[in-house]
Amino acid sequence: MTGFSALVLAGSRGGEDPVAAYGGAAHKALIRLGGETLLARVVAALRAAGATRVAVISSHPEVRDEIARLGAEALDEAAGPSLSVRAGAERLGTPLVVTTADHALLRPEWVARFLADTPAEADVTVLVAARATVEAAAPGTKRTWLKLADGDWSGCNLFYLANDRALGVIDLWRRVEAERKRPWKMAQILGPRMLLRYITRRLSLRDAAARLGALAGVRAAIVETPYGLASVDVDKPADLDLVRRIVAG
Repeated sequence: MTGFSALVLAGSRGGEDPVAAYGGAAHKALIRLGGETLLARVVAALRAAGATRVAVISSHPEVRDEIARLGAEALDEAAGPSLSVRAGAERLGTPLVVTTADHALLRPEWVARFLADTPAEADVTVLVAARATVEAAAPGTKRTWLKLADGDWSGCNLFYLANDRALGVIDLWRRVEAERKRPWKMAQILGPRMLLRYITRRLSLRDAAARLGALAGVRAAIVETPYGLASVDVDKPADLDLVRRIVAG
């Protein structure tokens, strides 16, 4: 697929970022890997996959300089990731691929395969990788696993908003994000039955997508990638060590 827009999240959470400090950079997006910044690698992969317009969300002055150097569009951060994505979607329109600046190993073929495997009827899709796929590609890596009835899954920081209806997912995301420190409120939003099925591992990946889609009023789908490294982002210093070994090796 060609002709899509892409949005890269490169916001700051405030305070010193331990990964940026470990990588010797003012911001995580500016860490150098294989002679390029993480942000440059992500932008290049998106363009090679067919993105005709790339925007980056960041208010950090040095990141803004790098965005300009890369010829991408700079967008200001909003109050939280969900509102930043909404602002980006309203600015760029759909279809829209969303990813993060710390997706250091991102490859154009991962994006192309994700888009090719997205069901035609889906409003929004999310890329995931099975645990066996991830561990085969990156033995010993520590990821956050979504443990479901049909296996353990890792998110891949790649999302696709096919049309404007997909913005309903962002509204649900914003509601959940606002209650992240009050689990009982999150339970009210998601529904106790869904949470119980998850806790008891009776919730499948497809069921989870269908339920979340219904809550958001959209047709949601999960796409499984065959590329295990697609789940590797740079969330902690050990992740940076890992991607450096992979790129060097």
